[in-house]
Amino acid sequence: MKLLTRNTDYAIRAVCYIAGNKKELISAKELVGALKIPRPFLRKILQRLNKSGIVRSYKGLGGGFKLALPVNKIFLTDIIEAFQGPFVLNECSFRKALCPNKKICPLKKRIDKIEGYVTAQLKSITISELLKG
Repeated sequence: MKLLTRNTDYAIRAVCYIAGNKKELISAKELVGALKIPRPFLRKILQRLNKSGIVRSYKGLGGGFKLALPVNKIFLTDIIEAFQGPFVLNECSFRKALCPNKKICPLKKRIDKIEGYVTAQLKSITISELLKG
């Protein structure tokens, strides 16, 4: 199980780069060069971030990307959910179907507690905090 997919990891890097830059707009070309992410792959990531309201895109000569929100209002979970959906540690599936013991499973109760803790921790992390290190 991966906590963050490759898309989410690249998205976090892109948002942090945009946030940490003093320029008004950051071009896709600059992001590709700085982050070493293939251009077609990065374009899809930026489109999803734009659609999710995390960044804004501006087309044309001198266009680029900037954050749609202040860095202290963009939470790690916003980016995770944009690429992975709601954070879930265990879907309780058995042979591609919901486990029939889901309601009585003692492990499920423990995993739910862990999931709640991890979710709360992730929801407390902002891009501002990531930029501070």
